[in-house]
Amino acid sequence: MEYEPVIGLEVHAQIHTGSKMFCSCPVVEDTGDLPPNTYVCPVCTAMPGTLPVINRRAVEMTILTGLALHCRINPITRFSRKNYFYPDLPKGYQISQHSLPLAVDGYLEIETEAGPRRIRINNVHLEEDTGKLYHVGDASLVDFNRAGVPLIEIVTEPDMRSAEEVRAFATKLRQILVYLGVNSGDMEKGVMRFEASVSVRPAGSAGLNPRHEIKNLNSFRALARAVAYEIAHQIEVLESGGQVVQQTMGWDEARGVTYVQRTKEYAHDYRYFPEPDLPPLEVSREWVDELRGQLPELPDARRARFVAEHGLGAFEAGLLVADKEVADYYEAAAVLGKVDPKTLANWVTGVLFRLMKETGKGVGELPVSPQMLVELIEMVQTGAVNLNTGRQVLEEMVATGHDARRIIEEKGLAQISDEANLRLVIEQVLDEHPAQVAQYLKGKEQVVGWLMGQVMKATQGRANPQMVRALLRETLETRRGQR
Repeated sequence: MEYEPVIGLEVHAQIHTGSKMFCSCPVVEDTGDLPPNTYVCPVCTAMPGTLPVINRRAVEMTILTGLALHCRINPITRFSRKNYFYPDLPKGYQISQHSLPLAVDGYLEIETEAGPRRIRINNVHLEEDTGKLYHVGDASLVDFNRAGVPLIEIVTEPDMRSAEEVRAFATKLRQILVYLGVNSGDMEKGVMRFEASVSVRPAGSAGLNPRHEIKNLNSFRALARAVAYEIAHQIEVLESGGQVVQQTMGWDEARGVTYVQRTKEYAHDYRYFPEPDLPPLEVSREWVDELRGQLPELPDARRARFVAEHGLGAFEAGLLVADKEVADYYEAAAVLGKVDPKTLANWVTGVLFRLMKETGKGVGELPVSPQMLVELIEMVQTGAVNLNTGRQVLEEMVATGHDARRIIEEKGLAQISDEANLRLVIEQVLDEHPAQVAQYLKGKEQVVGWLMGQVMKATQGRANPQMVRALLRETLETRRGQR
């Protein structure tokens, strides 16, 4: 029998605010390197007699996210208590939104091998994070630095049909949140976490079968691997005559398998009820319109503009806009108007991307400003250095922070375009390789490339390649005439 996966996602994204959701404690992303329980107060540690106060900026950022995801913003929303008893939840409940979330009925379009697909968004709501548990031997320690940090939860409908679609959705959602300034996108710091609900059904059927919900996936790789494993595992269970029951699963990254954490977990298990310490929140049309006016240019629109304004291909433009910092860098260089936008894009997506990968740094961390890159490209285009040397110069710029002109002067890398000097080098190379010259004279044209490589080697890569090729052929033809 052929099966069809049915996958929905819940995405928890830490909101980039200065203070926590219901108190004035500062939000510090990398809490793992901080002394435990230092960014806490009586409110976020649930001391008796304390009351929460809603963080307005967190609400605004959640509305912005809803607008970017084509959602309808509810005019009245309320917070609820989600009751469960974990050591990292100081109140014994989490303040979240349940029946009246901030944003509902949206969508996000993703690219798939079969073309674009629209993934429906059920809701976007606001809640607070929990603390963090550390297990040391037989003991467990609790750090509440993260407790109360504002989170956006984005809940999709079960519209995805493969691990690849899930990864495409998560990747694009991260891009949008970074463009909005809602989330830093730094996955290594755990600012985004995914929960995937996976089930399978006979292909062509419409019902929903019991699902496995995989908790706390903190990377795109883990998300895709866990979903792919669950799909294959559930099909194997059904094919062997077994049944899939609803369960909450963990993911073992080292073994590449899921494992059971809890069984039969439903919404009513949390005993939601309205938060009595917070009144319903009214969201006026004027407030929503004001926030709509703050929406930045999002990745899809920016990609389309790069194609229209700079003449880039859709794939090339997509590479640039995938990272907002890279897109900003490219645009800062392009607006200088000194080099062809397509040539500039090739340098950024080619050499600069390679150097970013090798150094492990983002483009903003490299000591090469957009102006410095443009100056280097100009020097290549005017013949001050050839293309290969230009690439080497950029590597040196990344390593030292020096500008191209200084590096070229200090290392003597200026391109050799003096015809007399090049003729001397070519004659010397031909004299040193009579066998290859003889092959050319017998009609083996491809040997020119090899001889050209010897000339470039003799000049340490500094020779003007166009001049070398032309002069090399001219000199060889002269020798043919002298036979």
